[in-house]
Amino acid sequence: MENNPPNHNNSSVKKKNKSIFREYAEAIFIALLLALFIRTFIIQAFKIPSGSMQNTLLIGDHILVSKFTYGVHIPNVIPFLNIKLFDDIVLFQKTPKREDIIVFKYPKNENRDFIKRVIGIPGDLLEVRQQKVFINEKLINEKFALHTDMPQKTRLVPRDDFGPIVVPPGHLFTMGDNRENSQDSRFWGFLKINKIKGKALVIYWSWNAEDSWVRFDRFGQILR
Repeated sequence: MENNPPNHNNSSVKKKNKSIFREYAEAIFIALLLALFIRTFIIQAFKIPSGSMQNTLLIGDHILVSKFTYGVHIPNVIPFLNIKLFDDIVLFQKTPKREDIIVFKYPKNENRDFIKRVIGIPGDLLEVRQQKVFINEKLINEKFALHTDMPQKTRLVPRDDFGPIVVPPGHLFTMGDNRENSQDSRFWGFLKINKIKGKALVIYWSWNAEDSWVRFDRFGQILR
C-alpha cells in the first residue's frame, strides 16, 4: 500500500490565509490607534444639540474642533466607560482669547460637552447690565449676540443683569450667543481653563432634522 505524499499546496494555502488575515488585523488595529490618537490630540467632530449658540451655530450643525489650540490634554478617562483616573492635566496650556468658541467639560457633569463663547478671561472685570456686556467698564460690541426677549426689570435675574465680578486666575467666563436661551457662566459660574477640550473651527456638515433637509450653505463656514 502506497503512502500519500504530504499536500504542500494545502499547507501553503493555510499559511497564506493566515498571513492575509494577520495583515488585515494589523492594518485595522493601526487604523484604530491612529484614529484614537487624532481624536484625542489633533481634531474631533462634534454635533450641536441645542440652540444656545444661535445664530452662529444651529441645531444639527456638525463641527470640527482643534484639540491642541490651548495645549495638550492628557487622557484621564477610560474609553467608553467614562471612568476618571486622575484630575485634568494639560501640557503647554494657553489661555483662549475673548470671543473664541470653545468646547469644554460641563462643570456640573463632566460627562457632557458644552460649547460656548469666551467672554471674560482671567483678570477681567465683567458686568452685564440690561443685556449689555461691559469688560473693564467698557461696553463690548457683540455682533454675534442674539436677543429674543426684552431685558427684565428686576436685577435678581442673572440672565440680563450680572456682576460686576472679576474673573479669577485659571478661569474663564463663558456665554452662549443666544443670550436668553443659554445655560452658561451666568448660572453655573466660572470655567476652569483645564476643562477645555478644544477650539471650534469649522462647520463640515449641517442637517435640519425638523424639515429633513441638508443646509448646504453652511458647509465650510469658519467659526468666529
